[in-house]
Amino acid sequence: MGKTYNIAVIPGDGTGPEVVREGRKVLSAAASKFGFKINYEEFDFGGDRYLRTGEVLPDSASEEMKKFDSIFLGAIGHPDVRPGILEKGILLRLRFELDQYINLRPVKLYPGVATPLKDKGPEHIDYVVVRENTGDVYTGSGGVTMKGTPHEVAIQNMVYSRMQVDRCLRYAFEYTRKRNKRKTLALCGKTNVLTFVFDLWERAFHEIGKAEYPDIIREYYHVDATCMWMIKNPEWFDVIVTTNMFGDIITDLGAITQGGMGIAAGGNINPEGVSMFEPIGGSAPKYTGKNIINPLAAISCGGMMLEHLGEEKAARAIEDAVMYVTANKLKDMGAGKMGYSTTEVGDLVAEKIGRG
Repeated sequence: MGKTYNIAVIPGDGTGPEVVREGRKVLSAAASKFGFKINYEEFDFGGDRYLRTGEVLPDSASEEMKKFDSIFLGAIGHPDVRPGILEKGILLRLRFELDQYINLRPVKLYPGVATPLKDKGPEHIDYVVVRENTGDVYTGSGGVTMKGTPHEVAIQNMVYSRMQVDRCLRYAFEYTRKRNKRKTLALCGKTNVLTFVFDLWERAFHEIGKAEYPDIIREYYHVDATCMWMIKNPEWFDVIVTTNMFGDIITDLGAITQGGMGIAAGGNINPEGVSMFEPIGGSAPKYTGKNIINPLAAISCGGMMLEHLGEEKAARAIEDAVMYVTANKLKDMGAGKMGYSTTEVGDLVAEKIGRG
């Protein structure tokens, strides 16, 4: 038996526990196939705990998470909790306190999955977005004065340090080199309007690229042009690096082009610490308990987690099995339209891994 990995599991809200169940099923199949072991410990962070105790996240949570090799998250979002409380109190807090400064989002169309983009197929949609994950307007810098009056003023500042920019860019350059596809890294920004922040990003991008990564082609796109080209010419992209806010927006656009939130997986990465992997689609509370939600995003982020942990053969086996299932088994990516239950989809992927 090879290595043993200790994984913190946060099933979360809504359909989160259902997709986590299938993700764990597939991870177990991969572990058995490739000779390593996974130990899990579950944490009940989410809406039900908050409604029961009034506590969003214990103060000890981040330190406890540091004891694990990785975190596997289902979904956060409860219909009886005001939007923002759980998202900021759990997701953003863990990202910030664990310094998960990279959000990694593959945008890849699998065979058999429908895309709304006319005349585009898997050969056209296969790129990665590296989103800076701890700066920008998400830091909470700003405030409100004269709230509730006609003169109310609300300010939320876009804040970046050179250190934050540099480490994100170096990760993106290294990832582009390792991916070794077109060896092209594109900076997505808004240099013509957000002149202070993107002057910093653009200068750092070219300084680091020229000095340390001369083998990587550097390109720059305004964020609005990026959105247009993601629809018209997604095949142009290899790796995109961008800020927190712009990354938040363009990765959801990318998810739709790859078949929707049910297929999109992501990682919140601290290359020197504990990372957290999650499906992009949210808790989908109206489908809770119906066993019809698509679990492939959770299964895929389990594969991303294994790749990050160094189990690259197992990660590839998970992706290959997912692509086999999408190409040969599933009818549609929508909830309740797959032709199989949530449980059955997990079974199909796990069985394919076992068969090799």
